[in-house]
Amino acid sequence: MSQSAKRKVTQETSGTIARHGWARAAGEGVLGQAREGLARAGFTDASLLLRWTEIVGPHIARVALPQRWQDGPEGAVLTLKCEAGAAVLLQHQTRMLIERLNTYLGQGRIIRLKLVPGRLTERADPPRHPRPEAQASAETLPLAEALTRLARLRAQMGTGRAKRTD
Repeated sequence: MSQSAKRKVTQETSGTIARHGWARAAGEGVLGQAREGLARAGFTDASLLLRWTEIVGPHIARVALPQRWQDGPEGAVLTLKCEAGAAVLLQHQTRMLIERLNTYLGQGRIIRLKLVPGRLTERADPPRHPRPEAQASAETLPLAEALTRLARLRAQMGTGRAKRTD
């Protein structure tokens, strides 16, 4: 019985079995590539990026994202890419942001924030809440029925009998 070349299992010198041509978990390759990109930006741990919205809050996370981490002798400098209009707002909130980040990362870890204005990628707004039933049913009326109802209400208002017939 012969094995196909795709299913051939070879043994390395270390005693472990290496599988060639077999599918791997999708996350294995992605984690390696992401780790390299994060390391180039100075992030040794991705948890700050993954929990950014929880740490700084949704309003700030919508206008600013961490871009670079630079360790120094006194502490780290975190570079934030922010919308141009939000840079002034974030300058006024720098102390509060540093406190929140240091609460999450460890006291004294970040000593300064560097704000770089730029355009962030478009993020989808959170989904809107469903409309109440009364508004939804009024919007689903056919146009002819809605116009007839409007004419009836206007006629009643003109005669002094402003009653609703809901």
